[in-house]
Amino acid sequence: MSSLPSSAATTAPRRQLADLGPIAQVRAGRLGRRFPQLIIGLVLYGVSLAMMVRGALGLAPWDVLHSGITGYVPLTLGQVVIVMSFVVLVAWIPLRETPGLGTVLNAILVGLAADATLALLAEPDSVLFRITLMIAGVVLNGLATALYIGAQFGRGPRDGLMTGLSRRTGLSLRLVRTCLEISVVLLGLVLGGVLGVGTLIYALGIGPLAQLMLPWCIVEL
Repeated sequence: MSSLPSSAATTAPRRQLADLGPIAQVRAGRLGRRFPQLIIGLVLYGVSLAMMVRGALGLAPWDVLHSGITGYVPLTLGQVVIVMSFVVLVAWIPLRETPGLGTVLNAILVGLAADATLALLAEPDSVLFRITLMIAGVVLNGLATALYIGAQFGRGPRDGLMTGLSRRTGLSLRLVRTCLEISVVLLGLVLGGVLGVGTLIYALGIGPLAQLMLPWCIVEL
């Protein structure tokens, strides 16, 4: 008679993110699940950005910079997001980071989705509605992050900059991310970017939200 299995044996193994090159990402299979999830995640990321813009209570750190830049160039917010994504990708070269399919699509789709949503979503007059939009935008951003990362097609441009700097400097990811986000917020403020309570809520909430939702969204390869 066999003994009862231990709790460790009966616990399902945690899904893990794979560190794959661009060709291996495609060859890893399950494209019918992963590719639509990637696209949905990136589109929702742009939608969440636009929701925070219409909430007008503060933006995510990088978007504080993006909104500041729009005051100096004849570009929409989404177009600035796209341009800055490719600027950040140039910084990947000395860091020897390798972009994946998701990296390139991230650079393009988030900005397009943000502009499309801004064209459809009017800025509300009600303060309660603005607060609702801001909070919903942060939560949706956490889900969108989990979806596109869980699809396993590579990091986004800004995430790759963070991981590349951490690897090259030996500093922790948390410290590198904090320094990067403080830097872009300060630069955004100098340029007139939108900073508010939503920025703080995003900074405190996005990590726990993405960590909570990511295990649900990782597609096993």
